[in-house]
Order: sequence, then structure tokens, then C-alpha cells
Amino acid sequence: MSAAGTQSSNGASAAKRAVVAIVVLIALTALLFLAAPDGFYLWAKAIHVIAVISWMAGMLYLPRLFVYHADAEKGSVQSETFKVMERRLLRAIINPAMTVTWVFGLWLAWKGFGFAGGWLHAKIACVLLLSGVHGYLSASVRRFAEDRNAKLARHWRIVNEIPTVLMIAIVILVVVKPF
Repeated sequence: MSAAGTQSSNGASAAKRAVVAIVVLIALTALLFLAAPDGFYLWAKAIHVIAVISWMAGMLYLPRLFVYHADAEKGSVQSETFKVMERRLLRAIINPAMTVTWVFGLWLAWKGFGFAGGWLHAKIACVLLLSGVHGYLSASVRRFAEDRNAKLARHWRIVNEIPTVLMIAIVILVVVKPF
């Protein structure tokens, strides 16, 4: 099998593992809810926090990979390695973590707060912005994979700070609830 075929196969299996992980999470969540509906809120909050941590880890790491990838020669072994790393990070960690974050976050907002509170609306706005950054990074993974990145490493260093700023705002809004 060629190197490209092996990479494609590995990418497909990583995506399958991510889907299986999400299905298992959904099944376990359903069991938790059925077994102890009164205690489910705290479990949902724990799952939400775990997903947020995973999402943020990926959102902080992916632009850093782009910093180094932007300086790698197109078609080089190093560039091809970055392509695999970026694709797997996006498909196996960042995308599933974002999905779980949104699902449990919206449920918690509904169940715990009835979508009320200025702080909650500001938090959701920040999460929407973070999701927009996620979309930008996803499109950038495709551009890098096609050797069409036109951005310099400096651009990716700046982009790397955006998730951090949004994370700080979100944590302050959730913990302090300033309004």
C-alpha cells in the first residue's frame, strides 16, 4: 500500500474511532440519565468541563502546528507529517470535543438557568466566536492539506492567542457572573 493510501486509511480509522467514542459517550450519558435523573446535572457538568478542556487543548495546539507548518517546505516529509497531525487533531479531538461541549453546554444552560442571565448570553456569544475560530482553523487544515496556505507563521502566532483570550473571558463570565 502506498504512503498516501496508508495515511488515508489511518485518517479514516481515526475518524471512525472518534465516532465510536461519541456513540459510547452518548450511550453512557443516556444510562447515567436513566439510572439517576436527579444526579444527572452534575454528571452533565463534569462531561461538559472535560469536553471544554479537550476542545481548548486542540484549539491551542492546532495554530501552533500551523506556525511550524507554514515554515516547512511544501511536499517535504516534515510538511506531510504536519498534515497528518493536523487532520487527526481536528477530526479525532477538536471536532468531537466541540460537539460534546455544545450539546452539554446548551442542556446545562437550559436546565440550570433557563437561558437567563446576561453573563450566560455573553458566554454563549464568546463560545459562538470560539466556534467561528474553530471553523477558520478547520478550513485552514484543508488549505494546508492542499498546499494552499498563504499565511505566514506570524499570522498563526497571532491566531494562536484568540482562543486563549476567549477562554479567559468565558471562565470569568462563568465563575464571576458579573452581570
